[in-house]
Amino acid sequence: MSVVSYFDAASSAPLHPVARQALHASLDEGWADPARLYREGRRARLLLDAAREAAAEAIGCRPDELVFTTSGTRAVHTGIAGALAGRHRVGRHLIVSAVEHSSVLHSAESHLQAGGTVSEVPVLRTGAVSPDAYADALRPDTALACLQSANHEVGTHQPVVEVAEACRGAGVPLLVDAAQSLAWGPVEGGWSLLTGSAHKWGGPAGVGLLAVRKGVRYAPQGPADERESGRAPGFENIPAVVAAAASLRAVRAEAAAESVRLRELTDRIRARVPELVPDVEVVGDPVTRLPHLLTFSCLYVDGETLLHELDREGFSVSSGSSCTSSTLTPSHVLKAMGVLSEGNVRVSLPLGTPAEEVDRFLAVLPVAVAAVREKLGAPGPAAVTVSPSGAPDALVVDALGKRCPIPVIELAKVITEVPLGGTVRVLSDDEAARLDIPAWCEMRGQEYVGAEPAPRGTAYLVRRVTL
Repeated sequence: MSVVSYFDAASSAPLHPVARQALHASLDEGWADPARLYREGRRARLLLDAAREAAAEAIGCRPDELVFTTSGTRAVHTGIAGALAGRHRVGRHLIVSAVEHSSVLHSAESHLQAGGTVSEVPVLRTGAVSPDAYADALRPDTALACLQSANHEVGTHQPVVEVAEACRGAGVPLLVDAAQSLAWGPVEGGWSLLTGSAHKWGGPAGVGLLAVRKGVRYAPQGPADERESGRAPGFENIPAVVAAAASLRAVRAEAAAESVRLRELTDRIRARVPELVPDVEVVGDPVTRLPHLLTFSCLYVDGETLLHELDREGFSVSSGSSCTSSTLTPSHVLKAMGVLSEGNVRVSLPLGTPAEEVDRFLAVLPVAVAAVREKLGAPGPAAVTVSPSGAPDALVVDALGKRCPIPVIELAKVITEVPLGGTVRVLSDDEAARLDIPAWCEMRGQEYVGAEPAPRGTAYLVRRVTL
């Protein structure tokens, strides 16, 4: 394999050349303690201050509102904890969307375990929240609201401007996780707190950003520390911070042209994949989305196996699929959207991705999907029984103990044995089946009747309405 194409920039973007250059240059000048008054300390302080000013300008805040943390996750945890503590007299109610990054959801779970309350706002099938639904979640005891600027799995932009306006009207601060969108521009709207992560835009890993607007009630948690306004304790990694700020400025300079070019490439993938691969659902908002990211799900495909097939062909992509061996549970984002979760592939193109590599991906993908489907077609025939009543819903598929995408594959095998108007009862104890069977019905034109508890697992009822 001579060509390797990295298509997972949403996980971590390749180090930008400007970041590499700035990192090397600042290693010689930024090693000293910036809190000291001697010459080396003053040099380090100048580098740190310049980096803070550059990053603040890119974000759209004042330099004294911005601190550097050890990661984007740490920025989220620190921001949420400090904002909740600063407004504890108002109440202990926290609002998040159902598709937030795990760092936000972990903070929400921790807050819940500590006796707070959490409201999770559902999303539309596109992955976006409804501003009205978000506004309805606001309460007199709401201390903080959280909403990502763009979704990390499907790329859908969130209505931050409208939600921020509703929060402002209720006197509630809004924290925006902007990790995925900062490379493309500042976050519009009246946000109160904002977080980011340098490795998402081509900076070095281990640098996060936390901006807290003046006037926001905020109480740093943990032992007091004199560094970074007490919000991020510990000695600053000045070379990494300088590289992070320099690369953010550099990618912003490229953003206008690259966003147009990469959107054309991802639009090409969105259009061509359903034509090239049968039984595929492209998810997320087709228009209001990040320019470099798209996600699609393939019926009858194990996501992890497909990723290995693509890796062998030289393509590094990621999956939020339910069928990864590490979790065996559906992606919480796809679950909240109510879309197909099996065989999920996320493609996120780095800056400078050649159009030829996208064409090569489109040539390789159908072969890889077909190979995985052939492998998964190998299991023995579905266990089919006839109920004693001999009723039209007599066909029962026993998929107990079988993981995604096997329950759907076995349903597909037997649906042609059912007369029009007849039903199939699929028994499954796989969590992904709750999403994938209804999604299969929608894609194949059959009627999903519903689900009911079974002695083991769940029984999913499907009625055949098309040939």
